Amino acid sequence: MLKHLSSQERRKLANRRSLKSKNPEKIRLCVFRSGRHIEIQAIDDVKGCTLCAASSKEKDFKGKGWNIAGAEMVGKMFAERAAKAGIKDNCYFDRGCYLYHGRVKALGDSMRANGMKI
Repeated sequence: MLKHLSSQERRKLANRRSLKSKNPEKIRLCVFRSGRHIEIQAIDDVKGCTLCAASSKEKDFKGKGWNIAGAEMVGKMFAERAAKAGIKDNCYFDRGCYLYHGRVKALGDSMRANGMKI
């Protein structure tokens, strides 16, 4: 099948494929986590465009992206931008190959605490 991909990449594709098939009309909140940064973006798969995004790489970000406090700050920034874009409840959380633990969990909980329904 996809033998040239790593197990993480296969897991990411399988998770994304199953989420897209279960939620065809909803907006996907896609998370990327590296060793130093965390990013999230709202993607409309029907139109094929990004609606809003937040990252710890931005110039006005006053924190560190590699700890839980930084992930909570990114979640708060994203929730504010999503509210301006009109995204509150018609979305689902695509964590890709990352476990719902640590920074990814802090990001999701922060978005929920700031008014988003995931």
